[in-house]
Amino acid sequence: MSTEWKISGDYFENCNCDYVCPCIITNMAAEPTHGSCKAGLVMSITDGSFGELSLGGVKFVVMVMTEGPMIDGNWTVGLIVDDAASDQQVEAIGAICSGDVGGPMENASALVGNFAGIERAKIDVDHAAMSFSVTAGELASVGAEMIPSMGDPEQPLYIDNAGHPANTRLALGKATNTRFNVFGIEWESSDGRNNGHMAPFDWNGVA
Repeated sequence: MSTEWKISGDYFENCNCDYVCPCIITNMAAEPTHGSCKAGLVMSITDGSFGELSLGGVKFVVMVMTEGPMIDGNWTVGLIVDDAASDQQVEAIGAICSGDVGGPMENASALVGNFAGIERAKIDVDHAAMSFSVTAGELASVGAEMIPSMGDPEQPLYIDNAGHPANTRLALGKATNTRFNVFGIEWESSDGRNNGHMAPFDWNGVA
């Protein structure tokens, strides 16, 4: 018997590439700015379910590392789930992020060469119209300020029609802080040069 699932909410991302990340504007074909790609992809679910199991309020971070262009595959991927989530919720999020139950991660799963596992940490999310800050215990933190539009400084610049699993339309920003120390993915910077994105997301699929 099939199980329907859906999650929607807010998406936030920092990577170690300089702004603007060459991966996103070349459909993942470019060499990352610093040779390897290290990224923290945060999903803060406001509404969601996996069958009868509620996923509302669950937060998680998908950690990604690649050597060379992302399109070449062999990604290392690990998952940090908020320690407030139940074991059943963690299992559901793991299934969604694996791509085994359909949804946007199904296509990305072919690029994953190493699944590094699942960690639990307290995840705190603070965001406004033009900025965000996220911490996942001592394992990861990301934060960015969006680049204001010249026409309306209260609205960010966007990249549209992007081949990105979170959303085809992403706000463009510069990282205010990035710290990764998990799954062998290490990076720390606060110089304001690195790339950031934010967007709403809306995923669904059938297990």
